[in-house]
Parts: sequence; structure tokens; C-alpha cells
Amino acid sequence: MDSHTPLFEIARFLKRLQWTALALGALWLLWLLAPVLTPFVLAAMLGWLGDPLVDRLERTGRSRNASVTLVFTAMALVMLIVLVLLVPLIERQIATLIASMPHYRDWLLQTAVPWLEARTRMDISAWLDFNRLAELIRTNWERAGGVATTLLGYLSRSGFAILGLVANIVLLPVLTFFFLRDWDLMVARVQSLIPRAHLATVSKLARESSDVLGAFLRGQFLVMIILGVMYGLGLWGVGLDLGILIGIIAGLLTFVPYLGPASGIILGCIAALVQYGDWEHVAGVLVVFGIGQVIESYWLTPKLVGDRIGLHPAAVIFAVLAGGQLFGFLGMLLALPVAAVANVLLRYAEERYTHSRLYAGEQPLPATVAAADQPAPSQAAVPEPAEHESK
Repeated sequence: MDSHTPLFEIARFLKRLQWTALALGALWLLWLLAPVLTPFVLAAMLGWLGDPLVDRLERTGRSRNASVTLVFTAMALVMLIVLVLLVPLIERQIATLIASMPHYRDWLLQTAVPWLEARTRMDISAWLDFNRLAELIRTNWERAGGVATTLLGYLSRSGFAILGLVANIVLLPVLTFFFLRDWDLMVARVQSLIPRAHLATVSKLARESSDVLGAFLRGQFLVMIILGVMYGLGLWGVGLDLGILIGIIAGLLTFVPYLGPASGIILGCIAALVQYGDWEHVAGVLVVFGIGQVIESYWLTPKLVGDRIGLHPAAVIFAVLAGGQLFGFLGMLLALPVAAVANVLLRYAEERYTHSRLYAGEQPLPATVAAADQPAPSQAAVPEPAEHESK
């Protein structure tokens, strides 16, 4: 047996090397095919999000095709309503912001900077050479315009690039419909390929990953929409011209604790001071965000998201940024699913490690850990207490 040990170790090393090379090759292929795979990944995520509703409609007696048609139509109508209502509204808000830029510049130069200089006793104006900043912005704008002109010229000459963009837009709803219709079949096909000895463990980890990612995406998306609407309407009620735009920004940043409300409060207070110059409207902004935070903390997040997410906000931000850096927009789409699966696998690895001899050492495992490793004894196998026997 000892003579075969080196050969066994070499074979195991070569097998690990093969799996590593296969993983690296898959990542390289993913990087190459990122532009092509983007609509497929986005459609798969939409199909995964809509599949529970399709299954629920099927349980009411409808066929799979009818359920898929209803869910797909509802999703398309929601997207159409959002585009029709939200895009013109954001466009008007941006136009208002551009028209208000001179007022913000005057407020910064005549009010904010002198107020900071009086309290910090620092010559901020000397550090902020606005003429130089304006010249720098103008130069970079011209350079960006030249780059944009070159890029647009290239795109106009490259019919293939434009055709690919149009094809991705057209493919998205078609692929989403097929993913919705065949999602259960694809899951069953993947499940049939899993080795039978590991089926229970893989199924358990897959369910946990789906629950974590589904709770985060569905719950946090609803929280972002509700808070964005609340903040926008509240700031509009206070009287801010840019209230809806600030509310949308604060709602989109809600998935990061403290960043969403903090950015909304800062932007809202600046907008109130520039537009009105009094503290009554600033107090109104604080009231709007205070009410929103109370509703989010005590009702929205507990009800819609819950405490089973396990994805730290810093991990979410890192995953999205790292995915975008490595694989572009496709990486940003895959970042959250990969982070959710990695989080579940890390918890599983930690559980296995804390129940192993490596963690406990040579000493006997604690009673709780040993009990967790052993199956529960049947009632017939439990011995009677010694006191009862003595009686």
C-alpha cells in the first residue's frame, strides 16, 4: 500500500489540475462571449423571478402555457408603464436641474463657501479656483466630444455592432418567454445530472441559494420602489422642484444601509436651501426622510426582505463592482447570484468545519457537536434511567 501512495498523490494532483484548467477555460470563454451571453443571462434572471408566480397560477388549474402567457404579459405591461411614466418624468427633472445650475453655482460661491470660511477660518476660495475648474471642464468636454464623435463614426460604419444591439433588445422578451415556459424542465434536467449520492446536499444548497437571492432581489426591489415613491412624493409635497429626482436617487441607493437616506437628506437639504433659503423647508426634508426610515425599519424591510438574506451590503457592492470590472455588464448581472451561492457555500463549509475532528482536535467532540453528527436514536434504543432500574 505504501508503494502506491506516491502514485495516488500524483493522480490526485493531476485531477485537481485538470479541474482548475477547466474552470479557468470556462472563465476565459465567459469573458469572450460576454456580449452574446448578456441577453440570455438577463432573460434567465427574469424567468427565474417569474417562475414562482407561474407555478402558483398552475396550482389553480391553469395550463403551463396559459400561466406563462399571463405572467409574461403582466411583466411586459409593468415595464411599459414604467417607461411611459418614468422616462418623461426623469427627463423633465433633469431639464429642471440643468436650468437651476446657475442658482446652485451662485449659492455655492456666495453662501456655502463664505459660511464654511467663517467657521473653519480656511481660505477655501484660494483652494477652489473656479475659473481653472471651468477651463478644465471645458477642455475635457471638448476631448470627450472628440472621442464621442470618433466612437459614433465607428458605430455608424459598423453595421454589425448596431445589428447586434438591436438583436439583443429583440431577443430579450423572446428569451424571457422561453425561460418562463421551460424553467421547470431545465431545473429537472440539471437535477437528473447530479450524482445520486450528492443529490440531497446539492438540492439543499440550491434551495438555500435560491431563497437568499430571491428574498434579496424581490424584497429589496420592492423596498427601493416604495421608498423612492414615498421620498419623491414627500419632497414634491414640501415644494422642491427636484424632489422627485432626489427621491428616485435615494430609493435606488436604499440597498446600502445609511447611504440611501444620507444621500437623500444631503441633496434634499441643499435643494431646499438653494430654492428657498430658509430652515422650514429643510425641516420638511428631514421629516420626510425620518418618516421613511421609520416605515422602512419597522415595516418594509421586516415584511418584504426579512432577516434570512445573509448578504452584507459591502459584499454586494464588492461583488457588483468586481463583476463589472472582470466581465462588464454581464459580470454585474452575475454578481448577485454568484455572491448568494458563495455565501451559502461558505456557511455550509463553516458548518462542516465546526463539526469536524480538525476543529475539535484530538479531544472528544462536545456533546452538542457529537449529537449533531450522530442520527437521533429511536425510542426503543433509549435505555431506561438507572434510578428507574433501581426501583
